[in-house]
Amino acid sequence: MELGAQSGSVRISAGTDLTRLARVSAGGRGLDRSPGAGLGLCDVFGYGRSMLSERSALIVALAAAVHVASACDKKDEAPDPAPSASSSGPAVSAPLNASKLTPELAAKVLAKVGDRTITLGDYAAALDRMDRFERLRYQTPERRRLLLDEMINVELLAREAERRGLQDDPVLQAQVRMVLRQQMTDQLRSRLPSLEELPMAELRAYYDAHRADYADPERRRVSVIRMSDRAKAAAVLEQAKGADAKAWGELARKHSNLDPSAAKGPTKDQARPPLELEGDLGLVSGPGETKGGNRAVPEAVRRAVFEISEQGGVHGEVVGGAGAWYIVRLVGRSPARQRSFEEAEQTLRARLLQQKLRDAEARLISELQKESKVVINDAALSKLAVPAGSAP
Repeated sequence: MELGAQSGSVRISAGTDLTRLARVSAGGRGLDRSPGAGLGLCDVFGYGRSMLSERSALIVALAAAVHVASACDKKDEAPDPAPSASSSGPAVSAPLNASKLTPELAAKVLAKVGDRTITLGDYAAALDRMDRFERLRYQTPERRRLLLDEMINVELLAREAERRGLQDDPVLQAQVRMVLRQQMTDQLRSRLPSLEELPMAELRAYYDAHRADYADPERRRVSVIRMSDRAKAAAVLEQAKGADAKAWGELARKHSNLDPSAAKGPTKDQARPPLELEGDLGLVSGPGETKGGNRAVPEAVRRAVFEISEQGGVHGEVVGGAGAWYIVRLVGRSPARQRSFEEAEQTLRARLLQQKLRDAEARLISELQKESKVVINDAALSKLAVPAGSAP
């Protein structure tokens, strides 16, 4: 069976070497996972057809080859059923799992694109790299054929991109280098223990060496009445002193011009919060603390709330900051505390594994620097003028 194509014919009896194509990866966003979705090239790459010029479409096709074949960078050990036998492909009764296929079965040809082949091993590896939910889409012969057709289409466009010399595009070459770097990182990660395999002794040692990272500073809940006029704010301050939570809320609702996006106020679909929560900006740590900050709290308000001694108290002066005047009230306290090893264990595991990966990469780079001749032209670098970015 042959399918006509501008760059040649496709014979469903031989295949392509996807290992060669795996040296590039996509900037696309993966497959459309909706139940009835097709596998058009632009859908696979994550771009609308109108957004792709002829040249950029071919560059994306070349850069997307491995992304289309894998759809996802995750693995699942459970084998999946093989495609049904047809007149255009070999009969396969074993589950499609690339690591478990015999060499003879993996070499079976599914399709040929010119002089390149797509083998059963290539196809099974593409399925293996998908997550289990993605693989559910390929439980019927029709859907499995769609994936094979897409692999063929990618190869056709990749061949045409190479014919036009697009593989020499500097942007694509930079993307290839980044993909190769990520592949090295993935390989280093695969040699590390899993989160569950990390030794308890190492975890405890890491915790002891980083106890400060698991120390939570005192945080205070702050509520404000924000006003534009200092004299009016001073008059409202006198009413706020000694006011209970309800009276405070009434004052805030009447006088405050606080930006709703800063306060914990309602969205358009929510009811207005209780009076006691009017002007609430949430929790914030003390001045100078690097942990527990809150962008909604101006620095002057942050200082002021930590000067209030009693919960429910109001700062004795109107506080200026961020182009406004604030009446500041201390709503509540969250005391400083040291998280125990048991409380921090899951975070510890993730951080220790990340540290191991950084260390492994640093060791590899150090070895490569010793083996390779790296020459840096600092004089030329110092003369380079970098344009300033535009203001947001």
